[in-house]
Amino acid sequence: MLQVPVQVRSATLIVLAVLLVAATLKWASAFFIPLMLGLLLSYALSPIVDALQRLRVPRALSAGVLILGLLAGAGASIYSFADDANALIDSLPEAAERVRDAVRKRTANGAPLDTVQKAAQRLEQAAAAAGPGAPPPPRGVQRVVIEKPHFDLREHLWSGTLGLASLIGQTLVVIFLTFFLLLSGDTFRRKLVKIAGPELSTKKITVQALDEITGQIQRYLLVQVATSILVGVATGLSFWALGLKHAGVWGLGAGLLNLIPYIGSAVITGAAALVAFLQFGEFDMAFYVAAASLAIHIVVGNLLVPWLTGRASRMNPVAVFIGVLAWGWLWGVWGLLLGIPILMVVKAVCDRVDQLKPVGELLGD
Repeated sequence: MLQVPVQVRSATLIVLAVLLVAATLKWASAFFIPLMLGLLLSYALSPIVDALQRLRVPRALSAGVLILGLLAGAGASIYSFADDANALIDSLPEAAERVRDAVRKRTANGAPLDTVQKAAQRLEQAAAAAGPGAPPPPRGVQRVVIEKPHFDLREHLWSGTLGLASLIGQTLVVIFLTFFLLLSGDTFRRKLVKIAGPELSTKKITVQALDEITGQIQRYLLVQVATSILVGVATGLSFWALGLKHAGVWGLGAGLLNLIPYIGSAVITGAAALVAFLQFGEFDMAFYVAAASLAIHIVVGNLLVPWLTGRASRMNPVAVFIGVLAWGWLWGVWGLLLGIPILMVVKAVCDRVDQLKPVGELLGD
């Protein structure tokens, strides 16, 4: 028998340290999430700023113009699709009601238990009405129909003052953090190499880790942007071919939600099927719309994205799935969005630290 010594004290300390780090990340999520978003955006935009700097364009000017251009493009896209989004949101309650009515009609003939229950309810109502203490039937009662107010996306956003102020504050933090990171260039990189240690080998390992982190994150972001554009265009064209209204809004939403692993595709597929049933009034068309959306996400999300991401990060899909679930539990939707880049950083560091190489091996493919 092979005797393996068990260091209970060391294992306990490791477990306690992991729990403490997880509790800190969850408690300080308002600080870490904007920080990680700023770092991610700086990694995405730094190649453009570096290229402009080689053309003798100042970093401050190129970074500022680039960020302002992205904000203007995002604002223009949201404003142009706001009316379609309002109409789409207004149609959701009616879609749910029509689905409920259709299900009731289909189950009315073949559900004897429902018929018995309805008969029993009618008997109870008749007995209560014929009782000695029953009130006389009302006369001249006017039926009142309460109309729900029209939903306006702009008014809804402005009505939530605190939520809107918090969103604007976090957005400004991310914007300024991204700008200063782009402005600093490789300053922090040089500082990390300097504080890594006096030995040349340590500095070399630090440079290699930083290069791998930068390359992996930039390739991952490129994969995500390219596949999101592909999903958005394919979804918009397929929904337009099927005759679904607001196909452009659906394409934009599918492209954006494609950045959120596992959940984005389910949200788009379910919502599109519901709205398709509202528009066409048939389950068949709702099925066709859902099948088209699901087929696009299966081909792109389950075949193309894992293959490209695996080539970019060389990570184990099972470890990535578990890690994304863990970060989603910690930070919600933002954790799902930031989970894979964080795992890339962890793997790049663990591969070059002797004590952490088992963790890097566990995350590797």
